[in-house]
Amino acid sequence: MRVLNVLAEYSTLSANVTRMSNGLTVIHQCTPATSVAAVDIWVKAGAALEPDEWSGMAHFLEHMIFKGSSRIPPGAFDREVEHRGGVTNAATSYDYAHYFITTASQYLEETLPYLADILLDAAIPDEEFDRERDVVMEELRQSYDNPDCAAFQLLTEMVYQSHPYGRPILGWEETLLNHSPTAMRAFHHTHYQPENMTVVVVGDISQDRALKLVDRTFQSFPNRAYCTLSLQEAEPPITRIRRQELAMPRLEQARLMMAWLGPGMDSPFQTLDEKLQAAYGLDLLSVLLAEGRTSRLVWELREDRNLVQAISSSFSLQKGSGLFTITAWLEAEHLERVEAIICDRLSELASVPVSEAELNRCKRLLCNDYAFSTETPGQLAGLYGYYSVMACPSVVPSYPQRIQAIRPEDIQRLASQYLSPYHYAVTIVRPAENEG
Repeated sequence: MRVLNVLAEYSTLSANVTRMSNGLTVIHQCTPATSVAAVDIWVKAGAALEPDEWSGMAHFLEHMIFKGSSRIPPGAFDREVEHRGGVTNAATSYDYAHYFITTASQYLEETLPYLADILLDAAIPDEEFDRERDVVMEELRQSYDNPDCAAFQLLTEMVYQSHPYGRPILGWEETLLNHSPTAMRAFHHTHYQPENMTVVVVGDISQDRALKLVDRTFQSFPNRAYCTLSLQEAEPPITRIRRQELAMPRLEQARLMMAWLGPGMDSPFQTLDEKLQAAYGLDLLSVLLAEGRTSRLVWELREDRNLVQAISSSFSLQKGSGLFTITAWLEAEHLERVEAIICDRLSELASVPVSEAELNRCKRLLCNDYAFSTETPGQLAGLYGYYSVMACPSVVPSYPQRIQAIRPEDIQRLASQYLSPYHYAVTIVRPAENEG
């Protein structure tokens, strides 16, 4: 396989990014301090690409990948990796699926061909299909039994009323029952193609050796297919308070879940720098509100007023549109009061600039988290792969600098733009009254 070029926009990376002649992207970083190597393979084949009738297909396919290929029987891949002391796993999200190996670098050339083979030549055997569907169905039922998972899914359905992000990644029982091996092979052959795939190699392995290994093992991609794609309409803004309440049995404390739409990486109306500034600013806002005892909501609602048992906040960056959430665990009698206080504090953020001292605390926490997330080859491989799907991998080393560049007026503007106390979705879960 001939290397076409090393992309100029990645010249500031400590990693090397290579586009192979077939369209496959390879990211490599040598970390010789430890004799470990990690390979993380990211595929733009997440749940958001599924048409409604195929809901759950991407995650189900992740399971079936490990059932082997025409040359590798079910279970053989795991045995080969574990026999050499390595670990492997996979995950599926709305925007991607990824598969990884971490092993001693001396065994990478023996184990990576197995992963490449089951990814590119997935057999999806009929005799394993129904058996594995039962496993996925049980995973789905367990999510129903988890009150936080079930409530969060209801919240996302209320937020995303047009976009596929409102569907569960695991799918629905009725659609899972209708899946067939033939349809799954079509989904696989459509999306598991070189231009949709990034192979990240990080560890005690030279660039030349890594490229030759990937060149040798990622050759035989499936015959291309063209299955139906999901209609991904831009999610319209939330223009009011969308509210739902439900009661769940065996629940000791109520849940208050609030959500706002954030920027998405596919937005055509912003530059990459503008989208990243907004996303990283919302990261800072989530820390400012509910990260650590001295954060605003934790201090006021838990430490000072004792109105909640716990409260958290997060921003999830996605290609279509991001999601900012605040979740509190509390007694049901405090639900209305806590929601009102949260809305008041968001109004204050939009009208009163945050102090430099408070902002610097948040910046330190995020930069420290970033440092801790780049300590191992597996963590680095995951970061490079994630940003290769979401934006471009060149932004990975720039994260601390971009965080440090955010100013108090940026935080005020972002709070006003994205965290309205009048336009959001809220799911309230109360403990069901005991019968009898």
